[in-house]
Amino acid sequence: MQMRPLGRTGLSIAPLVFGGNVFGWTADEPTSHALLDAFVDAGLNAVDTADVYSRWVPGHTGGESETIIGNWLRASPGKREKVLILTKVGMDLGEDRKGLSPRWIERAVEDSLRRLNTDRIDLYQSHRFDAEVPQEDTLRAYERLIQAGKVRAIGCSNFDAPQLQAALDTAREKGLPRYESVQPEYNLYDRASFDGPLRDLCLREGIGVITYFSLASGFLSGKYRSKADAAGRSRAARVEKYFTPRGDAILAALDKVSARVGASQAEVALAWVIAREGVTAPIASATNLDQLKSLVRSTEIRLGAEDIAELDRASA
Repeated sequence: MQMRPLGRTGLSIAPLVFGGNVFGWTADEPTSHALLDAFVDAGLNAVDTADVYSRWVPGHTGGESETIIGNWLRASPGKREKVLILTKVGMDLGEDRKGLSPRWIERAVEDSLRRLNTDRIDLYQSHRFDAEVPQEDTLRAYERLIQAGKVRAIGCSNFDAPQLQAALDTAREKGLPRYESVQPEYNLYDRASFDGPLRDLCLREGIGVITYFSLASGFLSGKYRSKADAAGRSRAARVEKYFTPRGDAILAALDKVSARVGASQAEVALAWVIAREGVTAPIASATNLDQLKSLVRSTEIRLGAEDIAELDRASA
């Protein structure tokens, strides 16, 4: 499987990243371990998580996903050298445990390292912009972690173009580590946050792009065609916004292209993201082995110019 460079980190990742948000939520620990084993066996090599996953589940406090990954690494000798661990800091974990202050970053990284059962994080990401902390302070905290060998490279998530540009300018002016990647929401339906100034900036600066919600919370799988289809599902509230004429047009285009290339709608939707100029890899999750096999197939699809044009027109 062809690897792709992740910014200027020196790290290379496969064209699809496993989303660890499901670990401890919709996938229990034994299932999560089986999925991770199959993921690595398929030649894929990057797992994305966050310290806040899965705090939204009743009874959870955050860190559940990292803990499951750490237990898998402990039980799987040799696997740590085969995977890149991507995690994030900054979301609200309660009380004063939030944001991008040096005080919290330096505490949070130790918690993540412990839960992940590892001595280094390959890509440590600011989960969202923090207007209350100067970017220089945040980058200096990351510099100390990199110098200590606890973090190999840094990235950001949910930053817009001006926020990322300001961070890059600060890093350049102060001689600090720069964000080497960004995580925007991006899929056939949700294109506005990446297409345009942010994409232009990433291409110009050589910033890696790892997209999330790459299947629009499952809408682009084609299994949700109406509110009735989504009723009672864990993501019902998230997919309802896609039931629009534009959403219908995108599904119709996916149906046509899927039939033409002999793949599922989800596989085609991911293949479209993988093929986008500027995208390093989409994040996608699976809760069973059949879904995981489908994710792997999406990395093998080569969409033709006619296929891409049809999807572009429907989603423009």
